[in-house]
Amino acid sequence: MAGMTSSARPHLNRRLAEFGTTIFAEMSALAVSTGSINLGQGFPDTDGPEEIREAAVRALREGRGNQYPPGPGIPELRTAVAAHQQRRYGLPYDPDTEVLVTAGATEAIAASLLALLEPGDEVVALEPYYDSYAASIAMAGGTRVPVTLRPHEGSFRLDLDELRAAVTDRTRLLLINTPHNPTGTVLTRAELAAIAELAVERDLLVVTDEVYEHLVFGDAEHLPLASFPGMRERTVTIGSAGKTFSFTGWKVGWVTAAPELVSAVRSVKQFLTYVSSGPFQYAVAEALALPDSYFEGFRRSMQTRRDILARGLAEAGFEVFRPAGTYFITTDIRPLGEKDGFAFCRALPERAGVVAIPNAVFYDDREAGAPFVRFAFCKREEVLGEAAERLRAM
Repeated sequence: MAGMTSSARPHLNRRLAEFGTTIFAEMSALAVSTGSINLGQGFPDTDGPEEIREAAVRALREGRGNQYPPGPGIPELRTAVAAHQQRRYGLPYDPDTEVLVTAGATEAIAASLLALLEPGDEVVALEPYYDSYAASIAMAGGTRVPVTLRPHEGSFRLDLDELRAAVTDRTRLLLINTPHNPTGTVLTRAELAAIAELAVERDLLVVTDEVYEHLVFGDAEHLPLASFPGMRERTVTIGSAGKTFSFTGWKVGWVTAAPELVSAVRSVKQFLTYVSSGPFQYAVAEALALPDSYFEGFRRSMQTRRDILARGLAEAGFEVFRPAGTYFITTDIRPLGEKDGFAFCRALPERAGVVAIPNAVFYDDREAGAPFVRFAFCKREEVLGEAAERLRAM
C-alpha cells in the first residue's frame, strides 16, 4: 500500500539496537508513580550558589547569549576553564585553541569518540561505566573492551595487569573515568602513572572523564591524567559545571586538549548541537572563579551526606563500599539474601519507598554487576535521613 514502509529492517540503527530506554528514565518514572525518594538518578534536589543563578539571570536580561554564542564557546568561559586548570593543577591551556565548550559532558564524550574513532577501533574502558560510553562507542563504530574494577578490601580497584592485557594492536583509545561513576573509586597516583606509561608505550589516545574532580573525600586526591609525563599531547580531558555547581540542567561542559585534538572534537560537535547554553556559559565563567572556600565547602557538605547515607545503608544490612569520590554509593545486596539487582531495584519502591539503580546496567558482563546497587547522596540531609529510616525499616 502506498505510504507504508517496509518492516523487514528495524528503524533503529543496528549499532544502537542493544540500547533501549535508559534505566534512569524507568526508575525515575517508578519514583514518581510510587511517591518514593529518588536516590537513583544523580541530580541534586537543591540549586547551586545563588550568585551564580543570578549571573545567569543577569546574562539573560542583558542579552548575552540569547542568540548563538561562538561555536567553541564564549571567550569568557574558555578563559575561565583555562584559568581553572592552571590554578588547580598547573596545566596551561590556550583558551583560543585548546578549550571547547560542549552541551554537558555527555556531548563531550560523544563528540570525542565520534571524532577520534574509525570503525573497528578498540576502546578500552573501565567497567562498570556510565551508560553513554557504550552507546557513543557503538555510534562511532568502535569496539568496547571492558576492564572490570573489582571489589577489594572495601572499594573497587583496577587490575593494572588486566588493563595492559586488554590493549591490542587494534586499540586506539583508553576511556578513563576518575573519580569513577558508579563505584566512587578515585585512581591513585601510582595507577594513573601506570596508565600514562601504557598510553605512551603503545601510542594511545586517552579520553578522561573528570566531571567529579571536586568531589573527592578523605585522603583521596584528584590528579588529572594530562598532568603526567607524555600525556598532555594525547589526552582529551572532559569537565562539567553540572556536578560541581549543582546546576545539572544547564548542560555546560568542556574539553581541554592539544589544538589538533580540540579541532577534531569541534569538527563533530558543530554537527551535534552546534552551540548551546548561551546565557549559562556566562554564569559558569563566574562560577569557575569562585574562591577555594566554595569548592572546599561543597566537598565537605557532600562528604557529610555520603556518611549519612552510608551509615543508614550499613544499618539496613547492605555491604557498603564507601566512595572516595563522586556522589554515589555502591552496595552489595547479597547480605540481604538478594542477588538480582534489577529485581531488587524494581521492588524497592514498594518495599521501602526508595529508588536506586542496578549497577548491572553499567556492565557488559551483567553477571559481574548483578549483586550491586547504586544510591545517590546528592540530596538534602533530611531526605537522606528519611531514606535511611525507610531502608532500615525494610
